[in-house]
Amino acid sequence: MKAILMAAGVGSRISEYTNEPKSLLKVNGQAIIRHTVEMLQKNGIEVSIIVGFKHKLIEKELEGLDVKFYHNPFYRVTNSIASLYIAREELDTDEDVILGNADVYYDQDILDELLNSNKETIMLGDVSRRLNGDYFFSCKNGKIEKYGKELVPEERTCEYVGLARIKNSFLKKFKEQTEKLVDEGEYNLWWENALYTVADKFPIYVEDVDGKFWAEVDTIEDYNRIKATVEK
Repeated sequence: MKAILMAAGVGSRISEYTNEPKSLLKVNGQAIIRHTVEMLQKNGIEVSIIVGFKHKLIEKELEGLDVKFYHNPFYRVTNSIASLYIAREELDTDEDVILGNADVYYDQDILDELLNSNKETIMLGDVSRRLNGDYFFSCKNGKIEKYGKELVPEERTCEYVGLARIKNSFLKKFKEQTEKLVDEGEYNLWWENALYTVADKFPIYVEDVDGKFWAEVDTIEDYNRIKATVEK
């Protein structure tokens, strides 16, 4: 199995606290991104990372680990779909692929949800965060129907975790949709839009991780919550 991590962004909402990539924030003395890469590799997963903002700091942090880097020099004027486009050759594989945002902290129990599902395409969600989260899914029969920050509480099923797994049988379609959106000039979309925009034709399933700890670092409050929970 492969994993592709998105680590190119600036992280403007936490920039007053740190002027480095969010994934370099430390929990228990270890950078979030190193924690993630080491965990993936312990599970026999090959890791590629798309970097951009202060990329040399991430590369230095991961020295000694067998990681493949791709560089998005346009990180200030594009979003993560452009990063995935730059690394799209990683989708030409017979292996399943995990995709994730590098500023998400999670442990083996969350990774197991990705590894153990038999669905062709899954994204992870958390039902317990549907009222106070940041980005939401509305699901029917376990499949995404609506998505976005603007979903009203009555429409929300769960908050999106920031992790997905695509089986090799769907990678060709996923790559084609990524290329189509970028070719149409949609550089400011997230990489997940390559899944959302085909969800009406192909089922995109959501697995609930309610009860398992995870956190995406968007704000200093998010980071403090991780530290308080993990270092307790």
